[in-house]
Amino acid sequence: MGVGRRALVGAVRRGDLREVRALLAGGVEPDAFDDHEGVPVLCLAVAAHDEAVVEALLEAGADPLRRLSDGTTPLLRAVTAGAWRLTDTLAFGRTPLPFPDREELLAHARHWADTGAEAGLRRLTGLTGPVTRTRVEDPEVGWWWEAVSLGGLTLHDAHAAVITALEARYGRRTPFDTLVERALAHPDRDHVVWSKVVFTLAHRLDEETWQWSRDLLNHPDRPHRLLGADVLLGMVLGDPLTGRDPFSDRADQLLPWAEQEEDPEVLAVLLHALTHAQGPEIEALGLSYLTHPDPRVRSLVPDCLEVSGDGRSVVRRGSLAVVLTLVDDPDPDVRTWLCHWLRHYRGPEPEAGDALLALTHDPRQRIRAHAVSGLALRDDPRCVAAEQRIGPVGEDLRDDEVLFDVWRYQERRRRAAGTG
Repeated sequence: MGVGRRALVGAVRRGDLREVRALLAGGVEPDAFDDHEGVPVLCLAVAAHDEAVVEALLEAGADPLRRLSDGTTPLLRAVTAGAWRLTDTLAFGRTPLPFPDREELLAHARHWADTGAEAGLRRLTGLTGPVTRTRVEDPEVGWWWEAVSLGGLTLHDAHAAVITALEARYGRRTPFDTLVERALAHPDRDHVVWSKVVFTLAHRLDEETWQWSRDLLNHPDRPHRLLGADVLLGMVLGDPLTGRDPFSDRADQLLPWAEQEEDPEVLAVLLHALTHAQGPEIEALGLSYLTHPDPRVRSLVPDCLEVSGDGRSVVRRGSLAVVLTLVDDPDPDVRTWLCHWLRHYRGPEPEAGDALLALTHDPRQRIRAHAVSGLALRDDPRCVAAEQRIGPVGEDLRDDEVLFDVWRYQERRRRAAGTG
């Protein structure tokens, strides 16, 4: 093995991205072979679930379809590993796959979705002992899955997410019941399989999916109702990439289910959908949940208010007064959502400004900063003194545009006075 090739193998094994890039820039072959494992370095990076190194190797020209002695390819090995992000990177980060490779990919992904991570590990290792499960979270989107390990080998339990995404990408219409079954095997809204199923169904945006999802709301089993609500919410929101939203005016149809739903998580999803409709019935329902024990439900109450007015936001004064009692809510997330709503509210009521001023004393810095911004956007001069209460800005707020709203307010005042 040449010195450069040996160095690249070592760098990939260590996950040393800087050295990998330096070696590739220096001319080391990106498809360098590790003689000990009998695979190219791209397979080592896939086995380690090292997305950064995989991307560096691909950018340098590594071949995700290189056929190995066992008949697999780096792409197929990513599917075996349950590595949903790596599969996307390897399959779609190059020219479209030839038809035979696409069909092989789909068949391989279906096989592993049917097999599952734990059963697949036992088959690959021949071991029968207990597996180790570790939660893995994606910092970008907040989805999670489990890394399942046995005998020094690790697979991710995201195989159903892999096949769901591939089928949708290649225009295969997976039966509704099949997708429901996949999601219910991971009944958590933040699990990657659940999320991929919801995304796939919601973006079909057809009558059949709407009716079938609505039928799930009548199911006695909570996860079924949660899945139905999640898909219907996605259909109400529409597809932001294409701008299609044929169900955006259907949110009010979910009102009867929201009125009778007792599970707080399902109710919160239904209420979220209802905030995209307006009417006295929806406002009344929202206000009835002002003291709901679950903060996820209380957070949505302000968005249920019926907004009207000529070019400005106006709500019924009594309703506004009731919602503003959330300023003293014990849950910081509820106060965060109230602050968000008030920051965008343009009604002239002085009570709205007073509520924002109260929130500039909140223990949570983000709430204080956004409350000050809300005052500035209302041209409320109290924002200038309130800005001092934000305090030294933390790392999570340093680049937030709201920090400049007081300055913008002062600039507007100077221009209006003719001194700018």
